[in-house]
Amino acid sequence: MSQLFTGRRAAVALVTAALLVPLTACGNDDGAKDKGAEKSGSSAVPKADLTVLAASSLTDVFEKAGAVYEKEHPGTKVHFSFAGSQELAAQVREGAPADAVVTADTKTMDGLKADVGTPTVIAKNRLVIATGEGNPKKIDNLKALTDSKLKVVLAASEVPVGRYSKQVLDAQKLKVKPVSQEPNVRAVLSKVELGEADAGLVYKTDAATAPKKVDAVDIPDAQNAVASYPAAPLKASQHMAAAAAFVKWLSTPEAQKVLQQAGFQKP
Repeated sequence: MSQLFTGRRAAVALVTAALLVPLTACGNDDGAKDKGAEKSGSSAVPKADLTVLAASSLTDVFEKAGAVYEKEHPGTKVHFSFAGSQELAAQVREGAPADAVVTADTKTMDGLKADVGTPTVIAKNRLVIATGEGNPKKIDNLKALTDSKLKVVLAASEVPVGRYSKQVLDAQKLKVKPVSQEPNVRAVLSKVELGEADAGLVYKTDAATAPKKVDAVDIPDAQNAVASYPAAPLKASQHMAAAAAFVKWLSTPEAQKVLQQAGFQKP
């Protein structure tokens, strides 16, 4: 009887072992697949629809850069919202749904420390004097802007380009009375393009976007200001990894080529 019981127990053990072998094998296959997928996913940029808040002076170049990024990263879409850096900062603080922000100065970005990841300067810029096509008023230097007969337009002092303009004029001890103070650099450029102003201080890259409507008078480096453009992912982003990947890409040779072709300087 004990031999029969022992035989049955052995048979059950054999059957159980036989059943467990394929189950164990299946478990190992699943584990291998998971690890493989995880490894593959870690090296790939997550696909997402990204919203990037960017300074007005980046309007044209970022549209081109975004197209390049989407081509290099199929399945990802990049949407831009352009405004003055001070407006962008207000949007971030108010919780506007976005994934990354790029400002035209480090001061504005520094004020967003609680809302952004680590910023990276992706480009630099300089000021020029924008005049009407052909420079009809013969403006050739900063001092000429003090002429009371000229209609000069500047950006408001809370806007990065406005602060840079004030810095440049103050350094030369020049008093300029603008006929208007605009909310962003594109508004300044527009006034000159439309003939509503004889001159305005804008970024070199902005003047370059309207070569048939405005002339750009260079300002010597010793009298000029350097604008830095920091970029950072937003901590509130629903696509943090994808946002960080886009910000990182802005420093790659591919992105830098687009920026420098538009006249931006190396960071």
